[in-house]
Parts: sequence; C-alpha cells; structure tokens
Amino acid sequence: MDLFEVIKKRRSIRSFKREPVKNEDLKLILESARLAPSGHNNQPWRFIVVRDLETKKKLSIASYNQHFIADADVVVVALGETARFKSKTSSTRVPYLQDPMIAVEHMVLAAAALGYGTCWIGAFNETEVKQILKIPEKFVVIALLPIGVPAENPPQRPRKPFNEIFYKESFGIPLEL
Repeated sequence: MDLFEVIKKRRSIRSFKREPVKNEDLKLILESARLAPSGHNNQPWRFIVVRDLETKKKLSIASYNQHFIADADVVVVALGETARFKSKTSSTRVPYLQDPMIAVEHMVLAAAALGYGTCWIGAFNETEVKQILKIPEKFVVIALLPIGVPAENPPQRPRKPFNEIFYKESFGIPLEL
C-alpha cells in the first residue's frame, strides 16, 4: 500500500479482535517511531510497550474507562522528557510535547500500512498512568496508542474543504491548485 493510500484509509479504531500483533510487525511499528525527526535530533521521547492484560485494564480505567484500550494486543505509552523543554529557536515550540507526537503518528501510519488499527488516546489521568507504569517525574505522558487487529471498519469522518484550511501567501486567501 502506498503512503497516500495508507493516509486515506487510516481510521481511529475502538474495537479490536483478540488477535496478536506479530512481533516482527511490532518491531517495524516501533522502529518507525525511532526514526522520526525531532528538533536538533534530541529525540526527547521514550515509549513503554504494554501487553500484559491486567496492566492494559488499569490503563483503560485511568483513561476514563475507555475499555476498548485493554482489548488491543499492545498499548504503546509515549513519553516526553521535560528536561528538553525549551527550543533555542522558538518561544512557542515545546519539543518534549511536539516531537513525541511526530513519532506517535509515524507508528499510526506504520501500523495502518501493516493492517493494524490504532487510536490516539489523549484523555487520561496522567498521575494514574505514571503510577501504573512507574514513570519518573521528569517525563510527561503524551499519549496512549492501542495497536491491534481491527474488529471494525468505520467510514471516513467528514473533513473540511481544501480551500477552507490552506491559504495562499497570507491568512484568509484560499489556496487554489
């Protein structure tokens, strides 16, 4: 499947079959995160790979009872290292938040290309997740990413029109290609 086909077909999956993610596929998915770009190549991320059912259940409860999380074979918890807080080039860039998000999206696309489903989880109690996984204070939890064999194929959700979100030269002038 080519990249644009993967992007078009990717969906947020909230229902998983009780089937394993192959280890060789999981390694490719994780490798895609490792290869993601980061500002100044700082790589301010760490990832915890969770397969234990009881731990996944605890994470699903800490994620405001999103129980489908525990049904995925794997949950990757993305962390940002806060010691790498400020960008030297921008007052609005927060590398420990933004760079791990790039890496997570690489995993999302790699998983989709391999036929797996994922769903960005941003709603969780960070204190509880940190306790469950024994995460040191210098890290923040960026996202949880359940990965598994999809048990659903939801339709694409509506998207804003092209000319409503892309502008030519300055804000408000629709880009026409």
